[in-house]
Amino acid sequence: MPGPAARSAQDPERHGHELVVVANRLPVGSRTLPDGATEWVTSPGGLVTAMESVMRTVDSGAWVGWAGSPGEAPEPFEADGMSLYPVHLEQEDVERYYEGFSNASLWPLYHDVIVDPEFHRTWWDSYVTANRRFARAAASAAGTGGTVWVHDYQLQLVPRMIRDERTDVRIGFFNHIPFPSVELFSQLPKRNQILRGLLGADLVGFQRETDSQNFVAAVRKLLGYHVDGQTISVPGLGTAPVREVVAQTFPISIDSAAVSTLTEDPDVRERAEQLRRDLGYPQKVVLGVDRLDYTKGIRHRLKAWGELLGDGSIDPHDTVMIQVATPSRERVEAYRQLRDEVELIVGRINGDHSSIGRPAISYQHRSFDRRDMTALFMAADVVLVTALRDGMNLVAKEYVASRPDLQGVLVLSEFAGAADELRAAVMVNPHDIDELKSAILRSLAMPPEEQEEAMRSLRHQVMENDVQAWAHDFLQRLEQSGHPLGESKPPVRLTGDEATAPETVDATLRDFAQTPRILIASDFDGVLAPIVADRDAVEPDPQALATLRELSQMHGVAVALVSGRALGDLDSHTQMPSSVVLVGSHGAEVGALPPWMQAEVVDSASLSMSPEKEELLDSITDTLRRIARAHPGVEVERKPSAAVLHTRNARGRGSINATESALEYAVTLPDVTVTPGKEVVEFSVVHTSKGVAIETLARASAADAWLYLGDDVTDESVFGRSGEHDVGIKVGEGDTAAGYRIADTDEVGALLSRLSELRRED
Repeated sequence: MPGPAARSAQDPERHGHELVVVANRLPVGSRTLPDGATEWVTSPGGLVTAMESVMRTVDSGAWVGWAGSPGEAPEPFEADGMSLYPVHLEQEDVERYYEGFSNASLWPLYHDVIVDPEFHRTWWDSYVTANRRFARAAASAAGTGGTVWVHDYQLQLVPRMIRDERTDVRIGFFNHIPFPSVELFSQLPKRNQILRGLLGADLVGFQRETDSQNFVAAVRKLLGYHVDGQTISVPGLGTAPVREVVAQTFPISIDSAAVSTLTEDPDVRERAEQLRRDLGYPQKVVLGVDRLDYTKGIRHRLKAWGELLGDGSIDPHDTVMIQVATPSRERVEAYRQLRDEVELIVGRINGDHSSIGRPAISYQHRSFDRRDMTALFMAADVVLVTALRDGMNLVAKEYVASRPDLQGVLVLSEFAGAADELRAAVMVNPHDIDELKSAILRSLAMPPEEQEEAMRSLRHQVMENDVQAWAHDFLQRLEQSGHPLGESKPPVRLTGDEATAPETVDATLRDFAQTPRILIASDFDGVLAPIVADRDAVEPDPQALATLRELSQMHGVAVALVSGRALGDLDSHTQMPSSVVLVGSHGAEVGALPPWMQAEVVDSASLSMSPEKEELLDSITDTLRRIARAHPGVEVERKPSAAVLHTRNARGRGSINATESALEYAVTLPDVTVTPGKEVVEFSVVHTSKGVAIETLARASAADAWLYLGDDVTDESVFGRSGEHDVGIKVGEGDTAAGYRIADTDEVGALLSRLSELRRED
């Protein structure tokens, strides 16, 4: 299934997709053809099957995921009617994000600490970085008002990250594995960040009712959010509105009709018969099919089987066990140890009880395709599903779908999610070896009519509730849950760090310079002056400042500096004449206006500080100072209408931790504008932004168009407001809504000089 010519995921002409699925892996895998070309082949699996059916119901569907190989990601491509967006992961990401935090920290913790989880701070850092890559790709791919469906424990931060970029889309999250009790979950060092990440979704889905309840309990206890049944009220950051998030149960299933249909294939039937022939036509075949994982209870099952052989309850000549153990995560130490243990146990049992030519346990450490697996299920009289903890366990449902003959017995662990639905199975506590042995013997002796009665009930459940119904149920509930908060953040126009071609920038400046009345505005730190650790030691570019003064004297030109610095601080570092308007505190403070600018347009009412606001600002400042004292190097700046936490000089991980504490505090302040930036978090008791300030100044100066230079997250509120004739220029790297990019502050002076030259020519 080769893809067509690659196209850019950031194509500005693309309108985005109606439905975007985000999962750790793409639904395809690559293989190299004899001629060296790459072919993409659809991967087997229930999620892929479910999404294929859902994608057929939407006008445009996309899938974001890792292509499976570390290194540079392929360009986006089309496959089976879906647009696929590969995410870039380096080998270190695979080791730390996937094998580390996902599978050595989260997986064991979420599975009742069957194996002790490991916690390493570098793993968490990689987990955050990788989640951000998935989130950015998804936010870029989704169309306006679209739906994003995020899957599984590897991507629990993605919903919040998408929400931060796209308030217009509906976001769903489904957890395919268990969610632990609050007592276990509380052990996770970054527990609150995980919860807040998940609460970026409108709907959070789980396999079992207990999982939903555990999640809600964790949110209530650890975050203190209000909960009404399964609806969670999530406070916004500062003045952002409260959102409602629903936690609900959606037990996943399989493509049961497709599995059942396979049993009618003559080749599959012959394969099932061949399996029993190869085993010497035993009276009974017992089957275990598992990924080689410590959660699956393989060791408990083998122990029970060995004891049954040892005490003579089972004759290995009459009854044979097949254990399929699909290779899994063999780079993770716990999985390597498990393989060694399992193979040692199998070898010991076969050494004690096998006859020549017939093993007591036929151990298969490899993968089987769908047809061979169906044949195995058809040949098995008993299937053992003895998971110690499992989100669902689809093997149980696949076995049931493979038995339209209504024969066979399913032994099912009560700790598997499937136990909630497949109640006609022989239930067992796999930790109780005696109980497990009794269940196996009962199943082997079960008469055909009793098997038929149980299997009829099981098949009704599995055939009526397939994976397509699961997907449609989830998306229908998401449609009811999601209430987009309004317009999205500005669409990303530029990504990465590649500068716009100089000739393109020059042509744009030429057109702009010919506009009759213009506003030229710029941020200060990171644009006119390089960012430095000591904010008081900042040194702006003299050429750039001189050029701005020169421009401010030209006819039809208004000039402004818009900064997060306090107005007085900005004035002292720039020494600008009254012809240049100074705007401080992200728009909350406006300096003197030149006489020709319409002062009445600049609304000063919102800038007034009442006694109540002063008291609130005092309280915020005190709290931020407490946070700063706990993280050496963190500083707090008090402005006339805001308090700012500066983390640039924090030691070690202090910047990350102090920022996290500040954002946790922010959700408790419904009347405050909170603005995270580059190593700063600003809390303003006056509600404004740089974007609002530029729009106001443009109106006050009667400008036909404006040009703005910025480098920070706070400058995106300006870039996102740019009209057809406005010019937004990003200084430095990073995703941005600006239409143009220059490399760094060294190029700002030259750009302004060129603009001045072009304006004089005009």
